[in-house]
Amino acid sequence: MKEKFAKFMAGRYGTDRLNMFLVIVLLVCAVLNLFVRNGYFSVVLTSWEFLLIILIYIRMFSRNISKRYAENQKYLAIENKVRHFFGQKKYIQQQRKEFHIYSCTQCKQKIRIPRGKGKVSIRCPKCGNEFIKKS
Repeated sequence: MKEKFAKFMAGRYGTDRLNMFLVIVLLVCAVLNLFVRNGYFSVVLTSWEFLLIILIYIRMFSRNISKRYAENQKYLAIENKVRHFFGQKKYIQQQRKEFHIYSCTQCKQKIRIPRGKGKVSIRCPKCGNEFIKKS
């Protein structure tokens, strides 16, 4: 049986990160469908589940490997942008424990100043503007 499945899958795309994401979305829709008692919303979720299952199988059993690869690369680019955005937000929150982060009044450049130094004169490294802030 294992050999038959391997022979069937030969030349087919298989699974990738986009398919994994679609499976997660499918599971979220299924869980929402369990808890939602609204008829219209339940029908919409059920139709989304059905469409997602079809899309997952079409992508997995496709022989057009180059097209599926391009779709996955587009998804990975979007995923990396989202991860980078939230990574930056997390980094800024970690920095706020030890530093005050001010924006220059002219060019809006972000400037880090250590906490606990009292009133300090800050010179923007980008535009040279000077302003006084409390650290």
